[in-house]
Amino acid sequence: MFLRGLIFLLLLNPLQAQVLSSGKPEDVGMSSERLAQLDEVIEASIAQGETPGAVVLVARQGRIVYRKSLGHRALIPRQEAMTLDTLFDVASLTKVLATATSILILVEEGKVSLTDRVSQYLPPFAQEGKDPITVVQLLTHYSGLRADLDLDEPWEGYETAIELAFQEKPISEPGEQFIYSDINYIVLAEIIREVSGQSLNEFAAKRIFWPLGMTNTRFLPPPQIHDQIAPTDFRDGQLLRGVVHDPTTARMGGVAGHAGVFSTVEDTAIYAQMILNGGLYNGVRILSPLSVLQMTTPQSPVGATDWRGLGFDIRTPFSGPRGDLFPVGSVGHTGFTGTSLWIDPVSEVFVILFTNRVHPDGKGNVISLRKRVASVVAASVMDLP
Repeated sequence: MFLRGLIFLLLLNPLQAQVLSSGKPEDVGMSSERLAQLDEVIEASIAQGETPGAVVLVARQGRIVYRKSLGHRALIPRQEAMTLDTLFDVASLTKVLATATSILILVEEGKVSLTDRVSQYLPPFAQEGKDPITVVQLLTHYSGLRADLDLDEPWEGYETAIELAFQEKPISEPGEQFIYSDINYIVLAEIIREVSGQSLNEFAAKRIFWPLGMTNTRFLPPPQIHDQIAPTDFRDGQLLRGVVHDPTTARMGGVAGHAGVFSTVEDTAIYAQMILNGGLYNGVRILSPLSVLQMTTPQSPVGATDWRGLGFDIRTPFSGPRGDLFPVGSVGHTGFTGTSLWIDPVSEVFVILFTNRVHPDGKGNVISLRKRVASVVAASVMDLP
């Protein structure tokens, strides 16, 4: 099954690239009856207080076969029903939607090499024993850097965060251990800025979001659309709505390589279909098929048991959204706020589950829900290519 997924990506003819449209599950070999079980699964999670609400989108072979909003997007200061067009703080989905994709674009242009040392682009990064760390080790979380910058001390500003990242000392040898690290993607965003001359939000908008028609995807959403955004938790006594939840990104001004993007399930579906299409969507090529292959197949060190592609999760402790039935060759990512995306090249299915499980008190938990949603969707597939 894993090899079939690789062959699918390698041999995809651009003329076969799917543009998303709505359809019936049976039109693409899926069961309506089984997909309908998603309602019960999600409603039970809401009733148990795991999340105030959710928006779910399921597609196969370019057809959206399930799209539904359930529960509430806000509980305080007043209740608001969840809607299909709700924008979410997607948190760490930023790592794939913006940062990893931007790095691959620069690789394709010959401006960055995955095997180069990071210090080749950012010389101050070499301090504290980090000179051996390569770009690919940042992308796959095998750099040896710890999970996040120190937030115990007061600091503010993008440039300050970069300086703090440069001062970090690895906690393991590069290539030795999988450590999921936001610092890795903070540094990757700085490489993008250094090489392209544009900040990550500018580069991603011009090279990914706008060309794909992801019109509701952006960093730093303007105040006039904050009412459309699902609120998250409180910070300093203020309910966060349209303001990034991640505290490190907030200190950096709202734009970082690891978090900061706001999006809808519809826009994220366009990105997912672009990946399934081998980098192409609606006549616009964002990545080459071989770049997509690198993003979606294991690039971890030889012998590693935690598998990451270039940006995407494949098989690590964070792979819950794969569920119990999608094969290991499928890929995806999660966001701390309660968002997730999972893509299976073998069945040509993707599942997007967006929740704001941190609303209103940070106590929600959708780890189990992600697994159950994925398993229901996978079980609804009645045939394979």
